[in-house]
Amino acid sequence: MKTIILNGSPRKNWNTALMLKEAQKGAESVGAETEYIDLFDLAYTGCRSCLACKRKDAERCKCFWKDDLSPVIDRIFAADTLIIGSPIYLGDITSQVHGLIERLHFCTLSYDNYSNYFTGKVNVGIILTMNAPKTFYNLAYRKKAKEVAQSFKSLNGSVEVYACCDTLQVTDYSKYNMASFNEEHKKEMRAKQFPQDLEKAFQMGVHLSGGK
Repeated sequence: MKTIILNGSPRKNWNTALMLKEAQKGAESVGAETEYIDLFDLAYTGCRSCLACKRKDAERCKCFWKDDLSPVIDRIFAADTLIIGSPIYLGDITSQVHGLIERLHFCTLSYDNYSNYFTGKVNVGIILTMNAPKTFYNLAYRKKAKEVAQSFKSLNGSVEVYACCDTLQVTDYSKYNMASFNEEHKKEMRAKQFPQDLEKAFQMGVHLSGGK
């Protein structure tokens, strides 16, 4: 069992990364081989529309653009599980995750009949972290989360989303112009809710990687 974990946040040791590292621990606890990648360390863009993946003689489900992302896409197609995390910026996932989705989806898409070239199965877990409280996520962001989940359906596996809400943004709010946030509340959520979120991430890693 191979599980790939992709961090779509520029912050390597904060909310999204901490959630993903718990998911990695969960996957490893049931014997999965894991690989953790920070997308912001890679040099790549979204799809370049080179159409190399649509050539009649081209290998299917392969992105031919020469950059850091293409070999990662190869490894995703060869994996059993993909767990990807992103903070919500301006109501959406990060540009790095958008770029990955473009590249991953386009090389599986047939332009003959819009069918799916990919015949394997990769289960997908999506972890979204956000400053917004859960009520606002349900009101405004849940639809976007469903759209993100739908974009991974071409991997033919189960797709699930976990939203980690009302996160702590910084350790000391007094150093920033962020007066609209209640530091006491944020730290209380960090102490009480975030450990529960981490446990949910761990369990996602367990069951998507073949555990119970």
